[in-house]
Amino acid sequence: MQTNSRILDDLAKVANGAVSTLVGVKSEIEASVRQQLVRLLSEMELVHRDEFDAMKAVAIAARTEQEKQEKRIAALEAQIANQGIPKFKAKASKAKD
Repeated sequence: MQTNSRILDDLAKVANGAVSTLVGVKSEIEASVRQQLVRLLSEMELVHRDEFDAMKAVAIAARTEQEKQEKRIAALEAQIANQGIPKFKAKASKAKD
C-alpha cells in the first residue's frame, strides 16, 4: 500500500509543479501582451479624451457660429434683393506676371 501512496504523492507533486509552471507562463504571456499593447498604442497618434472633448466643443461652437452667419447673410441678401440693389460679385483677381 505504501507504494501506491508514494506514487500518488509523486503525481501530486508533479501536478503542483505543472500548475506552478503554467501560472508562471501565464504571467509572462500577460506581461508580454501588455508590453506589446503599450508599444502599439504609443506608436498610434491617439489623443486623450479631455483633449477630444475640448476640440469637439470648439467644433460645435464654430458650427453654431457658421449657421448664425449663414442666416444673417441670407437675410442681408434678401434685404438687398428687395431694395433692387445689384448683388455684390467678387471680381477674380488677376495674378501679376
